[in-house]
Amino acid sequence: MPTSTWFRLNVAKRERVLEVAMREFGEHGYSTGSLNTIAREAGIAKGSLFQYFSDKLEFFAYVCDESSRRIREEMERRIARLDFDQPFDGWLFDVLCEWSEFLADHPLERAVTAATNFELDNSVRSVVRDTSNQHYLQVIHPSLKLWQERGDIRQDADIQVLATLMLMTLPFLALAPYYDGLDPILDLRGRGPAEQRPIIRQLIAGMRPLYAPAG
Repeated sequence: MPTSTWFRLNVAKRERVLEVAMREFGEHGYSTGSLNTIAREAGIAKGSLFQYFSDKLEFFAYVCDESSRRIREEMERRIARLDFDQPFDGWLFDVLCEWSEFLADHPLERAVTAATNFELDNSVRSVVRDTSNQHYLQVIHPSLKLWQERGDIRQDADIQVLATLMLMTLPFLALAPYYDGLDPILDLRGRGPAEQRPIIRQLIAGMRPLYAPAG
């Protein structure tokens, strides 16, 4: 958690620090991003960062947490507008299409997602991935349990396996269209949201035997 000094900053200043940090880490990664650049562009002294956060890892975790929270809350709003009377397959397709459209339209959040997934420093990656994963799972676990209770996911389906697949699929769909070398099979690189839709259907069809009720 940030120190009380951080929360005494005015909201505009906190937002500026966060936006600059997201841009810097999105371009250069967490461990190789420049705190000097963040402080300079946010209009604060570098030493002030360590009045706001106890160390770099806490700062990294905070930036990741805030970025992940924004993404999660926007996706929760989008999901709430979807048709829950349709079968699970159709609902999941709609969710993944909303996800691909959101990431296409939000390059800053997409860049931080990339930084979180591509971080090379093990200690940093552990902190930011753990932080990010909790936001994914706040949506994934309740959704899967709801659909299992409704009968669209069979009772003997392994929810842990399905959650793991979703935890891998979401970053893959978020990043593979925009970064080289992530998808040598489905050829997502360079595809816009509309062009991703047939591939999303293919992914869902491939997962369907793991959860679909018999008959």
